[in-house]
Amino acid sequence: MEQKKILIITYYWPPAGGPGVQRWLKFAKYLPESGWNPVIYTPENPSYPLLDESLLKDVPQNIEIVKTKIWEPYQLAEKLNKSNKKFKAGQFDVGKNQSWKSKLSIWVRGNFFIPDARVFWVKPSIKFLEQYLKENKINVVVTSGPPHSLHMIGLGLKKKLPNLKWIADFRDPWTEISYYKHLKLTKSSDRKHRQLESAVFKNADITLATSYTDAENFRKAGANAICITNGFDESDASATHEKSQEKAFTLSYIGVLEQLRNPENLWKVLDELVRENKEFADHFTLKFAGRIDDKILQSIENSNLKDHILNLGYISHDKAVEEMAQSNLLLITNFPNESSKGIIPGKIFEYLATGKQIISFGPDEADVSRILAETASGKHFGYDDSKAVKDFILEKYELWKNGNLLENTQNIEQFSRRNLTKKLAEILP
Repeated sequence: MEQKKILIITYYWPPAGGPGVQRWLKFAKYLPESGWNPVIYTPENPSYPLLDESLLKDVPQNIEIVKTKIWEPYQLAEKLNKSNKKFKAGQFDVGKNQSWKSKLSIWVRGNFFIPDARVFWVKPSIKFLEQYLKENKINVVVTSGPPHSLHMIGLGLKKKLPNLKWIADFRDPWTEISYYKHLKLTKSSDRKHRQLESAVFKNADITLATSYTDAENFRKAGANAICITNGFDESDASATHEKSQEKAFTLSYIGVLEQLRNPENLWKVLDELVRENKEFADHFTLKFAGRIDDKILQSIENSNLKDHILNLGYISHDKAVEEMAQSNLLLITNFPNESSKGIIPGKIFEYLATGKQIISFGPDEADVSRILAETASGKHFGYDDSKAVKDFILEKYELWKNGNLLENTQNIEQFSRRNLTKKLAEILP
Protein backbone atom coordinates (compact mmCIF):
# COMPACT_ATOMS: atom_id res chain seq x y z
CA MET A 1 0.00 0.00 0.00
CA GLU A 2 1.38 3.39 -1.03
CA GLN A 3 2.00 5.75 1.90
CA LYS A 4 0.02 8.98 1.80
CA LYS A 5 1.83 12.22 2.71
CA ILE A 6 0.83 14.68 5.41
CA LEU A 7 2.57 18.06 5.70
CA ILE A 8 2.67 19.24 9.32
CA ILE A 9 3.24 22.99 9.74
CA THR A 10 4.44 23.51 13.30
CA TYR A 11 6.41 26.23 15.05
CA TYR A 12 7.46 23.87 17.86
CA TRP A 13 9.74 20.98 16.97
CA PRO A 14 12.70 19.40 18.82
CA PRO A 15 14.93 20.66 20.33
CA ALA A 16 12.01 22.87 21.49
CA GLY A 17 10.88 21.85 24.96
CA GLY A 18 7.55 22.09 26.75
CA PRO A 19 4.16 20.55 25.99
CA GLY A 20 3.59 22.40 22.68
CA VAL A 21 6.07 20.25 20.78
CA GLN A 22 4.88 16.83 21.86
CA ARG A 23 1.46 16.55 20.21
CA TRP A 24 2.66 16.48 16.59
CA LEU A 25 6.00 14.91 17.45
CA LYS A 26 4.07 11.88 18.77
CA PHE A 27 1.57 11.90 15.89
CA ALA A 28 4.51 11.96 13.45
CA LYS A 29 6.08 9.05 15.33
CA TYR A 30 3.02 6.78 14.99
CA LEU A 31 1.35 7.96 11.73
CA PRO A 32 3.47 5.66 9.50
CA GLU A 33 1.80 2.67 11.23
CA SER A 34 -1.49 3.89 9.72
CA GLY A 35 -0.15 4.46 6.21
CA TRP A 36 0.74 8.17 6.50
CA ASN A 37 4.18 9.59 5.82
CA PRO A 38 4.73 12.88 7.73
CA VAL A 39 6.70 15.84 6.36
CA ILE A 40 7.53 18.63 8.84
CA TYR A 41 7.63 22.34 7.96
CA THR A 42 9.17 24.41 10.77
CA PRO A 43 11.28 27.58 11.21
CA GLU A 44 15.02 27.40 10.66
CA ASN A 45 15.87 29.94 13.41
CA PRO A 46 13.02 29.98 15.97
CA SER A 47 13.05 31.76 19.33
CA TYR A 48 12.01 28.95 21.69
CA PRO A 49 11.26 29.75 25.35
CA LEU A 50 12.46 26.26 26.39
CA LEU A 51 14.84 23.67 24.95
CA ASP A 52 14.78 19.89 25.57
CA GLU A 53 17.34 17.82 23.67
CA SER A 54 15.84 14.58 25.07
CA LEU A 55 12.85 14.92 22.72
CA LEU A 56 15.12 14.48 19.69
CA LYS A 57 15.04 10.71 20.23
CA ASP A 58 11.34 10.67 19.26
CA VAL A 59 11.94 12.29 15.86
CA PRO A 60 11.39 9.49 13.32
CA GLN A 61 14.50 8.44 11.40
CA ASN A 62 14.61 9.65 7.79
CA ILE A 63 11.66 12.02 8.32
CA GLU A 64 11.66 14.88 5.81
CA ILE A 65 12.01 18.24 7.58
CA VAL A 66 11.64 21.41 5.53
CA LYS A 67 12.82 24.68 7.09
CA THR A 68 12.73 28.36 6.17
CA LYS A 69 13.94 31.42 8.05
CA ILE A 70 11.63 33.33 10.38
CA TRP A 71 11.91 36.90 11.67
CA GLU A 72 10.26 37.51 15.04
CA PRO A 73 10.52 40.58 17.27
CA TYR A 74 11.04 38.78 20.59
CA GLN A 75 14.79 39.35 20.80
CA LEU A 76 14.23 43.10 20.49
CA ALA A 77 11.36 42.95 23.00
CA GLU A 78 13.48 41.06 25.53
CA LYS A 79 16.15 43.78 25.40
CA LEU A 80 13.49 46.35 26.30
CA ASN A 81 11.98 44.27 29.11
CA LYS A 82 13.17 40.88 30.39
CA SER A 83 9.58 39.97 31.33
CA ASN A 84 8.85 39.69 27.61
CA LYS A 85 10.50 36.27 27.69
CA LYS A 86 7.36 35.09 29.49
CA PHE A 87 5.10 36.22 26.65
CA LYS A 88 6.63 33.71 24.23
CA ALA A 89 5.18 30.99 26.46
CA GLY A 90 1.80 32.73 26.93
CA GLN A 91 2.61 33.96 30.44
CA PHE A 92 1.87 37.37 31.93
CA ASP A 93 2.42 39.43 35.02
CA VAL A 94 -1.05 40.26 36.31
CA GLY A 95 -2.66 42.78 38.67
CA LYS A 96 -0.25 44.53 41.00
CA ASN A 97 2.68 42.57 39.54
CA GLN A 98 2.45 44.49 36.25
CA SER A 99 5.04 47.20 35.66
CA TRP A 100 4.44 49.93 33.07
CA LYS A 101 6.88 48.08 30.78
CA SER A 102 4.81 44.89 31.08
CA LYS A 103 1.60 46.81 30.35
CA LEU A 104 3.14 48.43 27.27
CA SER A 105 4.58 45.12 26.02
CA ILE A 106 1.23 43.35 26.41
CA TRP A 107 -0.58 46.16 24.57
CA VAL A 108 1.96 46.06 21.72
CA ARG A 109 1.73 42.28 21.48
CA GLY A 110 -2.07 42.22 21.27
CA ASN A 111 -2.57 45.15 18.90
CA PHE A 112 0.50 45.27 16.65
CA PHE A 113 1.11 41.55 16.07
CA ILE A 114 -2.15 39.96 14.95
CA PRO A 115 -2.63 37.16 15.66
CA ASP A 116 0.82 36.97 17.34
CA ALA A 117 4.48 37.86 16.94
CA ARG A 118 5.16 35.01 14.48
CA VAL A 119 2.98 36.77 11.89
CA PHE A 120 6.06 37.76 9.85
CA TRP A 121 6.52 34.09 8.87
CA VAL A 122 3.08 33.90 7.24
CA LYS A 123 3.57 35.53 3.80
CA PRO A 124 7.00 33.98 3.06
CA SER A 125 5.68 30.56 4.12
CA ILE A 126 2.60 30.81 1.88
CA LYS A 127 4.83 31.73 -1.07
CA PHE A 128 7.31 28.93 -0.36
CA LEU A 129 4.72 26.22 0.38
CA GLU A 130 2.49 27.02 -2.59
CA GLN A 131 5.41 26.08 -4.82
CA TYR A 132 6.38 23.12 -2.61
CA LEU A 133 2.83 21.69 -2.73
CA LYS A 134 2.73 22.02 -6.52
CA GLU A 135 6.01 20.10 -6.82
CA ASN A 136 5.30 17.42 -4.22
CA LYS A 137 2.34 15.12 -3.81
CA ILE A 138 0.90 16.04 -0.40
CA ASN A 139 -2.52 14.63 0.54
CA VAL A 140 -3.23 16.69 3.66
CA VAL A 141 -1.79 19.83 5.28
CA VAL A 142 -1.97 20.40 9.05
CA THR A 143 -1.40 23.72 10.83
CA SER A 144 -0.85 23.53 14.58
CA GLY A 145 -1.39 26.57 16.80
CA PRO A 146 -0.66 28.44 18.92
CA PRO A 147 1.04 30.39 17.54
CA HIS A 148 -2.18 30.96 15.57
CA SER A 149 -0.18 32.70 12.83
CA LEU A 150 0.38 29.19 11.49
CA HIS A 151 -3.36 28.91 10.78
CA MET A 152 -2.94 32.04 8.64
CA ILE A 153 -0.48 30.01 6.53
CA GLY A 154 -3.11 27.30 6.12
CA LEU A 155 -5.79 29.86 5.28
CA GLY A 156 -3.55 31.51 2.66
CA LEU A 157 -2.71 28.17 1.05
CA LYS A 158 -6.38 27.13 0.99
CA LYS A 159 -7.29 30.34 -0.86
CA LYS A 160 -4.58 29.76 -3.46
CA LEU A 161 -5.19 25.99 -3.72
CA PRO A 162 -8.94 25.44 -3.06
CA ASN A 163 -8.70 21.63 -3.44
CA LEU A 164 -6.12 21.41 -0.65
CA LYS A 165 -7.23 19.27 2.31
CA TRP A 166 -6.45 21.37 5.41
CA ILE A 167 -6.68 20.48 9.09
CA ALA A 168 -6.39 23.33 11.63
CA ASP A 169 -5.23 21.90 14.95
CA PHE A 170 -5.93 24.11 17.98
CA ARG A 171 -3.77 22.93 20.89
CA ASP A 172 -5.29 25.91 22.76
CA PRO A 173 -8.25 28.12 21.81
CA TRP A 174 -7.65 31.50 20.18
CA THR A 175 -10.09 34.19 21.41
CA GLU A 176 -11.45 31.94 24.18
CA ILE A 177 -8.06 31.41 25.88
CA SER A 178 -7.95 32.93 29.37
CA TYR A 179 -5.13 35.39 28.68
CA TYR A 180 -6.90 36.83 25.61
CA LYS A 181 -8.75 39.35 27.79
CA HIS A 182 -5.39 40.43 29.28
CA LEU A 183 -4.06 41.55 25.87
CA LYS A 184 -5.50 45.08 26.26
CA LEU A 185 -6.97 44.98 22.75
CA THR A 186 -8.57 47.92 20.98
CA LYS A 187 -12.02 47.28 19.49
CA SER A 188 -10.59 47.07 15.98
CA SER A 189 -7.84 44.63 17.07
CA ASP A 190 -10.38 42.43 18.84
CA ARG A 191 -12.55 42.44 15.72
CA LYS A 192 -9.55 41.47 13.56
CA HIS A 193 -8.61 38.54 15.84
CA ARG A 194 -12.21 37.26 15.76
CA GLN A 195 -12.54 37.66 11.97
CA LEU A 196 -9.34 35.68 11.38
CA GLU A 197 -10.40 32.95 13.80
CA SER A 198 -13.80 32.71 12.11
CA ALA A 199 -12.15 32.45 8.67
CA VAL A 200 -10.02 29.52 9.89
CA PHE A 201 -13.07 27.74 11.33
CA LYS A 202 -15.08 28.17 8.14
CA ASN A 203 -12.33 27.28 5.64
CA ALA A 204 -10.49 24.39 7.31
CA ASP A 205 -11.81 20.98 6.25
CA ILE A 206 -11.42 19.78 9.84
CA THR A 207 -10.69 21.74 13.02
CA LEU A 208 -9.07 19.63 15.71
CA ALA A 209 -9.61 20.45 19.40
CA THR A 210 -7.76 18.97 22.34
CA SER A 211 -10.80 18.98 24.65
CA TYR A 212 -14.49 18.08 24.49
CA THR A 213 -15.65 21.58 25.44
CA ASP A 214 -13.36 23.30 22.92
CA ALA A 215 -14.69 21.06 20.12
CA GLU A 216 -18.24 21.96 21.09
CA ASN A 217 -17.42 25.70 21.19
CA PHE A 218 -15.63 25.52 17.82
CA ARG A 219 -18.67 23.79 16.27
CA LYS A 220 -20.94 26.56 17.59
CA ALA A 221 -18.60 29.06 15.87
CA GLY A 222 -18.97 27.29 12.50
CA ALA A 223 -16.08 24.81 12.52
CA ASN A 224 -16.20 21.15 11.50
CA ALA A 225 -14.60 20.31 14.85
CA ILE A 226 -13.46 16.98 16.24
CA CYS A 227 -11.83 16.33 19.62
CA ILE A 228 -8.61 14.35 19.77
CA THR A 229 -7.06 14.90 23.18
CA ASN A 230 -3.39 14.82 23.98
CA GLY A 231 -2.08 11.65 25.59
CA PHE A 232 0.82 9.67 26.98
CA ASP A 233 3.38 7.65 25.09
CA GLU A 234 3.73 4.07 26.34
CA SER A 235 7.44 4.17 25.55
CA ASP A 236 7.86 7.19 27.86
CA ALA A 237 5.63 5.72 30.55
CA SER A 238 7.01 2.16 30.58
CA ALA A 239 9.62 2.93 33.22
CA THR A 240 7.49 5.16 35.42
CA HIS A 241 5.86 2.59 37.68
CA GLU A 242 8.56 2.76 40.30
CA LYS A 243 8.08 2.79 44.04
CA SER A 244 8.00 6.36 45.36
CA GLN A 245 10.53 7.64 47.84
CA GLU A 246 9.29 6.34 51.18
CA LYS A 247 10.84 8.97 53.46
CA ALA A 248 8.74 11.82 52.10
CA PHE A 249 5.09 12.30 51.24
CA THR A 250 5.64 14.29 48.05
CA LEU A 251 3.19 16.56 46.23
CA SER A 252 4.70 17.55 42.88
CA TYR A 253 3.99 20.14 40.23
CA ILE A 254 5.73 19.37 36.93
CA GLY A 255 5.76 22.05 34.22
CA VAL A 256 5.22 25.79 33.81
CA LEU A 257 3.17 27.60 36.45
CA GLU A 258 2.17 31.21 35.85
CA GLN A 259 0.24 33.71 37.96
CA LEU A 260 -3.08 33.17 36.17
CA ARG A 261 -3.16 29.50 37.29
CA ASN A 262 -1.80 29.91 40.80
CA PRO A 263 -3.73 27.75 43.34
CA GLU A 264 -3.36 30.10 46.31
CA ASN A 265 -5.91 28.11 48.33
CA LEU A 266 -3.68 25.01 48.05
CA TRP A 267 -0.62 26.84 49.40
CA LYS A 268 -2.78 28.14 52.26
CA VAL A 269 -4.02 24.62 53.10
CA LEU A 270 -0.51 23.16 52.97
CA ASP A 271 0.77 26.02 55.14
CA GLU A 272 -1.89 25.18 57.73
CA LEU A 273 -1.13 21.46 57.59
CA VAL A 274 2.60 21.83 58.25
CA ARG A 275 1.83 24.33 61.04
CA GLU A 276 -0.88 22.25 62.73
CA ASN A 277 0.25 18.68 62.11
CA LYS A 278 3.82 17.91 63.17
CA GLU A 279 3.74 14.37 61.80
CA PHE A 280 2.60 15.65 58.39
CA ALA A 281 5.27 18.38 58.52
CA ASP A 282 7.99 15.78 59.25
CA HIS A 283 7.09 13.85 56.11
CA PHE A 284 5.92 16.48 53.62
CA THR A 285 7.81 17.72 50.54
CA LEU A 286 6.47 20.18 47.93
CA LYS A 287 8.38 19.50 44.72
CA PHE A 288 8.55 21.77 41.67
CA ALA A 289 10.08 20.68 38.37
CA GLY A 290 9.78 23.26 35.61
CA ARG A 291 9.44 27.00 35.29
CA ILE A 292 7.59 28.40 38.29
CA ASP A 293 6.78 32.12 38.24
CA ASP A 294 9.12 34.07 40.55
CA LYS A 295 6.24 35.84 42.29
CA ILE A 296 4.57 32.51 43.14
CA LEU A 297 7.83 31.08 44.49
CA GLN A 298 8.45 34.19 46.59
CA SER A 299 5.02 33.97 48.23
CA ILE A 300 5.49 30.26 49.09
CA GLU A 301 9.01 30.85 50.39
CA ASN A 302 7.63 33.53 52.73
CA SER A 303 5.33 30.98 54.40
CA ASN A 304 5.67 27.92 56.64
CA LEU A 305 6.30 25.87 53.49
CA LYS A 306 9.76 27.37 52.89
CA ASP A 307 11.60 24.42 54.50
CA HIS A 308 9.51 21.88 52.59
CA ILE A 309 10.23 23.06 49.04
CA LEU A 310 12.32 21.06 46.59
CA ASN A 311 12.72 23.21 43.47
CA LEU A 312 14.46 21.30 40.66
CA GLY A 313 14.07 24.08 38.06
CA TYR A 314 13.57 23.22 34.40
CA ILE A 315 14.50 19.61 33.62
CA SER A 316 14.31 17.45 30.49
CA HIS A 317 11.10 15.64 29.59
CA ASP A 318 12.65 12.26 30.41
CA LYS A 319 13.70 13.47 33.85
CA ALA A 320 10.27 15.05 34.38
CA VAL A 321 8.60 11.67 33.79
CA GLU A 322 10.96 10.15 36.40
CA GLU A 323 10.06 12.87 38.90
CA MET A 324 6.34 12.18 38.38
CA ALA A 325 6.98 8.56 39.31
CA GLN A 326 8.89 9.63 42.44
CA SER A 327 5.83 11.44 43.82
CA ASN A 328 2.67 10.56 45.74
CA LEU A 329 0.33 13.35 44.66
CA LEU A 330 0.56 15.19 41.34
CA LEU A 331 -0.76 18.73 40.99
CA ILE A 332 -2.47 20.13 37.91
CA THR A 333 -3.89 23.67 37.63
CA ASN A 334 -6.09 25.51 35.18
CA PHE A 335 -7.34 29.07 34.77
CA PRO A 336 -10.20 29.64 37.27
CA ASN A 337 -12.78 31.19 34.91
CA GLU A 338 -15.59 29.13 33.36
CA SER A 339 -14.41 29.82 29.79
CA SER A 340 -11.34 27.66 30.57
CA LYS A 341 -13.22 24.51 31.54
CA GLY A 342 -12.30 22.97 28.18
CA ILE A 343 -8.53 23.24 28.73
CA ILE A 344 -6.96 19.85 29.39
CA PRO A 345 -3.28 20.38 30.24
CA GLY A 346 -1.19 17.86 28.30
CA LYS A 347 0.66 16.63 31.35
CA ILE A 348 -2.49 15.12 32.88
CA PHE A 349 -2.06 12.15 30.53
CA GLU A 350 1.53 11.55 31.60
CA TYR A 351 0.32 11.88 35.19
CA LEU A 352 -2.30 9.19 34.46
CA ALA A 353 0.35 6.86 33.06
CA THR A 354 2.22 6.89 36.38
CA GLY A 355 -0.79 5.57 38.29
CA LYS A 356 -0.31 8.30 40.92
CA GLN A 357 -3.18 10.25 42.45
CA ILE A 358 -3.91 13.68 40.95
CA ILE A 359 -5.15 16.85 42.65
CA SER A 360 -6.57 19.35 40.17
CA PHE A 361 -7.70 22.99 40.36
CA GLY A 362 -9.88 24.89 37.92
CA PRO A 363 -13.46 25.85 37.03
CA ASP A 364 -16.48 23.68 37.89
CA GLU A 365 -17.50 20.95 35.43
CA ALA A 366 -14.10 21.08 33.75
CA ASP A 367 -13.12 18.47 31.16
CA VAL A 368 -10.23 17.52 33.46
CA SER A 369 -12.80 16.61 36.13
CA ARG A 370 -14.50 14.25 33.65
CA ILE A 371 -11.19 12.51 32.88
CA LEU A 372 -10.30 12.12 36.57
CA ALA A 373 -13.74 10.61 37.25
CA GLU A 374 -13.51 8.22 34.25
CA THR A 375 -10.09 6.99 35.36
CA ALA A 376 -10.66 7.12 39.16
CA SER A 377 -7.29 8.87 39.38
CA GLY A 378 -7.89 11.85 41.66
CA LYS A 379 -10.10 14.83 42.40
CA HIS A 380 -10.86 18.25 40.93
CA PHE A 381 -11.40 21.36 43.09
CA GLY A 382 -12.34 25.00 42.62
CA TYR A 383 -10.06 27.87 43.64
CA ASP A 384 -12.29 28.66 46.64
CA ASP A 385 -12.30 25.12 48.08
CA SER A 386 -10.23 24.75 51.23
CA LYS A 387 -11.78 22.24 53.65
CA ALA A 388 -12.39 19.66 50.90
CA VAL A 389 -8.79 20.12 49.68
CA LYS A 390 -7.46 19.67 53.21
CA ASP A 391 -9.53 16.53 53.73
CA PHE A 392 -8.37 15.06 50.41
CA ILE A 393 -4.67 15.66 51.13
CA LEU A 394 -4.95 14.28 54.68
CA GLU A 395 -6.81 11.20 53.39
CA LYS A 396 -4.03 10.48 50.86
CA TYR A 397 -1.36 11.17 53.50
CA GLU A 398 -2.93 8.66 55.93
CA LEU A 399 -3.10 6.03 53.17
CA TRP A 400 0.57 6.70 52.30
CA LYS A 401 1.64 6.54 55.95
CA ASN A 402 -0.02 3.12 56.31
CA GLY A 403 1.38 1.85 53.00
CA ASN A 404 -2.05 1.77 51.33
CA LEU A 405 -1.75 4.58 48.75
CA LEU A 406 -2.10 2.28 45.77
CA GLU A 407 -1.39 3.06 42.14
CA ASN A 408 -4.41 3.06 39.89
CA THR A 409 -4.63 3.17 36.09
CA GLN A 410 -8.24 2.56 35.05
CA ASN A 411 -9.52 3.10 31.48
CA ILE A 412 -6.41 5.02 30.38
CA GLU A 413 -5.52 3.13 27.18
CA GLN A 414 -7.86 5.44 25.21
CA PHE A 415 -5.31 8.20 25.92
CA SER A 416 -2.22 6.40 24.59
CA ARG A 417 -0.47 8.30 21.78
CA ARG A 418 -0.62 5.21 19.55
CA ASN A 419 -4.41 4.84 19.93
CA LEU A 420 -4.96 8.59 19.51
CA THR A 421 -2.91 8.53 16.28
CA LYS A 422 -5.11 5.68 14.98
CA LYS A 423 -8.13 7.89 15.73
CA LEU A 424 -6.48 10.75 13.81
CA ALA A 425 -5.73 8.50 10.82
CA GLU A 426 -9.38 7.45 10.67
CA ILE A 427 -10.60 11.05 10.20
CA LEU A 428 -7.91 12.28 7.81
CA PRO A 429 -9.64 13.36 4.56
